Amino acid sequence: MRTVSKSFQYTTEVNRSKFITHLVTIDEHTSDKYISLKNKLKIEHPKANHVVYAVRYLNEFDQIVENSSDDAEPKGCAGVPSLNVLRGEELVNCAVLIVRYFGGIKLGTGGMARAYALSVKNVLKEATLEMYEKELDYSFETSYSNVDKMLYKLRQLEIKNYERDFGIGSVQWKICASKEKIEKFKNM
Repeated sequence: MRTVSKSFQYTTEVNRSKFITHLVTIDEHTSDKYISLKNKLKIEHPKANHVVYAVRYLNEFDQIVENSSDDAEPKGCAGVPSLNVLRGEELVNCAVLIVRYFGGIKLGTGGMARAYALSVKNVLKEATLEMYEKELDYSFETSYSNVDKMLYKLRQLEIKNYERDFGIGSVQWKICASKEKIEKFKNM
């Protein structure tokens, strides 16, 4: 399985219709609890006819969860073809959102499905895909005098996802990294 660590964008044109495709991480797709990324794109592109999406992510039981939306396009002609491309590339923990501007020429259901699939394929060509590694949480406690040592160790292992809680007599740490990195960290 593969994933992305940052967002990518690519514009595909088919018969004068524009497909602006955004490939984003699952965190970016679900980060803002007040307004979804789809609604942000609708605000940014008020004259766009549709904002279609497809998403694949792993839940807490390591099961792949999938969802897609045609956003008023004919049923099964937009979200499902986009989702099928993500499936074919074995991508997880990411979403693709496609803003469509109608160009005046009707594509038909088959043409529309091919156009949405092509737009996702094009953004994937531009994207940097990475191998997916399951991340685990690990908590530990240190004294204040060891904070700099811990930060140094985390930088050495390229662990960037950590939280610190400065208590009265100690510092509580919570890191999120691959199993391999956590084992190396414990052995340091």
